[in-house]
Amino acid sequence: MASVSPSTNSTFTKITDLDEDSLAHCARYLSPQDLSNMAMTCKLLKRVAYHDSIWLRFFREQWPQQISFAFSQASGVREAYLGRHTAVQKFQFVDPLIANFYIDARPFSHVLLGKNDIIFSRGSFIHILKIDDFVNGKDCLATLTDHKARITCMRLFAINDASFFRSETQRSENVLVTSSCDHSIRLWWKGSCQRCFRGHSAPVSTLSDRLLADGSSNIFASGGEDGTVRLWSLGTSGKCGQHALKATLYGHQKPVKWMSVAGHKTSLLVTIATDSKIRVWDSTMSSSARSSCCVGMASVSGAPIGIKCHESMVYVAAGSSVVTIDLRTMKVAFTAAICQSQLYSFDILPSKSLVCAGESNRALLWDVRKSQEAMKPEPMSMLDGHNGPVTHVHMDPYKIVTGGPYDFYANIWDVETGLQTNSLICSDPERSNASCGCNAMAVDGCRIVTACSGEEGLVRFRDFTNASCSVSSYEDELGSKFWSKTSYSDTDSDV
Repeated sequence: MASVSPSTNSTFTKITDLDEDSLAHCARYLSPQDLSNMAMTCKLLKRVAYHDSIWLRFFREQWPQQISFAFSQASGVREAYLGRHTAVQKFQFVDPLIANFYIDARPFSHVLLGKNDIIFSRGSFIHILKIDDFVNGKDCLATLTDHKARITCMRLFAINDASFFRSETQRSENVLVTSSCDHSIRLWWKGSCQRCFRGHSAPVSTLSDRLLADGSSNIFASGGEDGTVRLWSLGTSGKCGQHALKATLYGHQKPVKWMSVAGHKTSLLVTIATDSKIRVWDSTMSSSARSSCCVGMASVSGAPIGIKCHESMVYVAAGSSVVTIDLRTMKVAFTAAICQSQLYSFDILPSKSLVCAGESNRALLWDVRKSQEAMKPEPMSMLDGHNGPVTHVHMDPYKIVTGGPYDFYANIWDVETGLQTNSLICSDPERSNASCGCNAMAVDGCRIVTACSGEEGLVRFRDFTNASCSVSSYEDELGSKFWSKTSYSDTDSDV
């Protein structure tokens, strides 16, 4: 039987053999991030990735009412889309969607902003507002009262565990985990307590900022005033969380204050106690070796303000400075920031090598690269204009948001230049008993929620997605760069 060999004249169709219109039609199903990656491959695919039909689809899906205005301000559809996206993320508008929720005057401790939830704690109570119902003026408040003492920490964790959700169709959900001075940790889902974790012999002070990867799924950590660090499984069945405690880690002599999961190896947990002693734990160590799973130790000067991990570095804010410690050597790599007074808050933006630290009456912005080179780091920008301590700092690739308990306004700053670009009032000037500072704040992309309490409590939610009046055009009407804070208020757009 004769063998047949492949023809040497066979031709193959390559993607670059297609015309640009056909490629653009296919590319319409990609995300903006995928298009960005596509544009870096070759000149042909870059032209396709910039095709007007693709970006017009994105624009129509997100901002159908803003197309004519945006196109008049940009040279092309892609530029209009990116310009609009950047402006929304930077809060560069004076007419966001606003919804106010008034409540009694007890102070707020924590605020979280989920996809469709605003979650805040006051004392031992946890309150959940459904955003869709909230902005439409419907009954939207749920109160969770299972904790018997003050809430100390709240986290939203994304888990993927079908056995937990009782339904094969619900494979990925966010669950709320809270710790309390009542020595317990509780897991909440759909407005009810699903698990109660007990083991600490004193108030639970903090929770890990992410889940740990220790070879099994859905492990989180807690730290307590008893000086212990405990590892728990979210997926353990049983209302009371039987068998949820995976390990108890001993070593700290003082209450555990903060903890963060390492970026380069997510089985590593970094903790700091009130005595500013730092320990690194490896959650993959076998249960028989728990006494030796501390794989690194260090210490810093001053009272700890917080820690945040990025790749193999941990940024530690304590006293009046922010230092970086290399988790591979447990040595101080460099001092990222030195303030003139006590620190109250800080945040990091590793993608732009920035650190922002809040002190009394201002926040300071630092370039980490310059701090590494300088003997005494100097801030690249001073974010002035605050009253009292700046206890809230948020940074993302577009903006910096700062505020404090004596500030009636949350200030917005350009992350590239440190210049103030907007100012958002947290209280309601039309109700004098609501005049108070910002006790808690949460920011997620183009949305922000602030909580303030005085003679009356106010939760204020803003969504800039469909805003249309830019700050620059508003300034032109007023004839000044910065409007008078006493005359400006975006409460006219309240829902």
